[in-house]
Amino acid sequence: MSSQENPEENLPAEQGTAHGAVKVADDPFADPGLPPHRPRIQDIDERAAKRSERAVAFLFTLSMLATVGFIASYVVFPVDKIVYIWPIGHVSALNFALGITLGVALFCIGAGAVHWARTLMSDVEIADERHPIAAPPEVKAKVMADFAAGAEESAFGRRKLIRNTMFGALAMVPLSGVVLLRDLGPLPEKKLRTTLWAKGKQLINMNTNEPLRPEDVVVGSLSFAMPEGLEEDSHDFQKEIAKAALMIVRIQPDDIKDKRELEWSHEGIVAYSKICTHVGCPISLYEQQTHHVLCPCHQSTFDLSDGARVIFGPAGHALPQLRIGVNAEGNLEALGDFEEPVGPSFWERG
Repeated sequence: MSSQENPEENLPAEQGTAHGAVKVADDPFADPGLPPHRPRIQDIDERAAKRSERAVAFLFTLSMLATVGFIASYVVFPVDKIVYIWPIGHVSALNFALGITLGVALFCIGAGAVHWARTLMSDVEIADERHPIAAPPEVKAKVMADFAAGAEESAFGRRKLIRNTMFGALAMVPLSGVVLLRDLGPLPEKKLRTTLWAKGKQLINMNTNEPLRPEDVVVGSLSFAMPEGLEEDSHDFQKEIAKAALMIVRIQPDDIKDKRELEWSHEGIVAYSKICTHVGCPISLYEQQTHHVLCPCHQSTFDLSDGARVIFGPAGHALPQLRIGVNAEGNLEALGDFEEPVGPSFWERG
């Protein structure tokens, strides 16, 4: 007879607790309770506890020194100082110092608190019964009665003049915070409407720092350019390149659909702003078969063969085009500035 025909004969009803024995629990969902508490080395050895104490104090002291370094960085490093940090590259000395010191200060506080809790604070687990969160009915009744009595004694409902002026005062106080917006910096005025591009400025290849020539741009390629005279080590380079960065693409003239784009190009070479019109991310992904460029931040897609109009994504308007030509030396040059502001829309753009 197989075991499947008589399964009850093969099940141990109850066995002892000897080695290899199996004991069937009466209640499989019974509370197992807390495991027995095991003391840490710091609980039984005072020297180990002192070492942990010194380690925590060292972390907190290091945090204090890092905070002092954070404050000192504002005095030591000028805003326009650029340093080379391997493997990051060229970065602002002030920003790097502020980031390192603040990071160390916050990390040491957290690490010190964790080490303190894990080695010196009590680690005994305590179980307690839950109690109802709601207050008893008699407490609720007393609270409501006290509230009603307070409202009656304050005459809040009858003294309308006091009540209305109090609401007005509370509503006006937050408006004082508007003054803090003045510290955000000067108003942009017309600075966002213009770039360094002007008539006669040559297009400088950002990879070679040499003027671009028409023969340097082949069909299907993507190049990046900046205005002539803008140097990477200048203090305002980042501010100016954020507005003046160009994408240079060569398209077969027959593939250009927009009439103005064709007129503003040179032998199919078109120059468009590299700054996305959504939130200002740099665009660098180009698909030569479709002539589409993709912003890597939020996937806004522009058609460079049709006036760089938006065909997908959250961008609000097309990329501005720069009118270009060739100078007497055979180099590509701008024939003026962008006719519309580059980048995202702003409140005074209109």
